[in-house]
Amino acid sequence: MSELAQRFQTAQNEVVELNEAPDVQTKLKLYALYKQASEGDVQGERPSAIQFVAQAKFDAWAKLAGLDREQAMQSYIDLVEELKANDD
Repeated sequence: MSELAQRFQTAQNEVVELNEAPDVQTKLKLYALYKQASEGDVQGERPSAIQFVAQAKFDAWAKLAGLDREQAMQSYIDLVEELKANDD
């Protein structure tokens, strides 16, 4: 496992240990960065409007299309570090 992949795994563990949960928009960004880093560009059909949570997740992930996995991992790590720094 590369150093970046190890730091990415550590960030995943650290984000669930925050004292305060991130706001909804930050959670969507974390989700999208995680999916882009682990699976690449979004696949499949956009969920219907009545599945608003699934649709929001899909849309957040779709905005990252073309971002390579290493960049997505680093962005995820950076966001978790920012959240940790602001965590009370």
